[in-house]
Amino acid sequence: MSKVRVAFFDFACCEGCQLNVLNCEDKLLDILNNIEIVNFREAMSEASDNYDIAFIEGSITRECDIPRLKKIRENAKILITLGSCSSIGGVNAIKNNFDLEDVRNEVYGNQKDYFETTLARPIDAVVKVDYKIYGCPIHREEFVRIITSLLAGQQPYIPNHPVCVECKLKDNFCVFDKGMTCLGPLTRAGCGARCPSEGNYCVGCRGMVDEPEVNAHFDILKKYNLSIDDIKNKFEIYYSYYRKKFENIYNAR
Repeated sequence: MSKVRVAFFDFACCEGCQLNVLNCEDKLLDILNNIEIVNFREAMSEASDNYDIAFIEGSITRECDIPRLKKIRENAKILITLGSCSSIGGVNAIKNNFDLEDVRNEVYGNQKDYFETTLARPIDAVVKVDYKIYGCPIHREEFVRIITSLLAGQQPYIPNHPVCVECKLKDNFCVFDKGMTCLGPLTRAGCGARCPSEGNYCVGCRGMVDEPEVNAHFDILKKYNLSIDDIKNKFEIYYSYYRKKFENIYNAR
């Protein structure tokens, strides 16, 4: 039986999610019994355009990258985004909150004409995406679970409930009670409540759940004397691409 051919690609990103794939170590070795990696710049020099599954890290911030992305989509039977930048725009989309010419001047100075840059977009703003693996960086166990499901011909489970659920399952002390402003009530679970479990607040790197419990969230904000602006400002670190979506949901209340 032939192995499933897998490729990894990157656009605007730090490549930390791909490094986390390599850090799967012994679990990755088990997976390699069933797949053949044919393109992975972080790990090999050889490259092939013949693959079944494509993983993409990074957001689209240049128009010149779109033809390459569309070619990857054409070649892949399944396309999966890897991490916050490719899945929701990530930190790259912070620049979308500012005038693009000001951004170019600040970043590139008098060299700005040599570098193309546009508004940052997640991959599914350009091409169809089959599955998303969220996080900054991705959670290694989640990556293994998703690719294992695909190899077994099963639909991968992508969580769509808030991080607060995972916190309660772990009996974590609520960081709101520590005086922190946490994004856990809005953020998609799947990381095992990594940050709150270490005593920090959820930074929202996995993006917002599809249908947030807005009324319950306002109750939390009221309890701790917080405003929606306190949450929005923190959420913009990873979720700036969907800023209008966030505002529309809360303005509609």
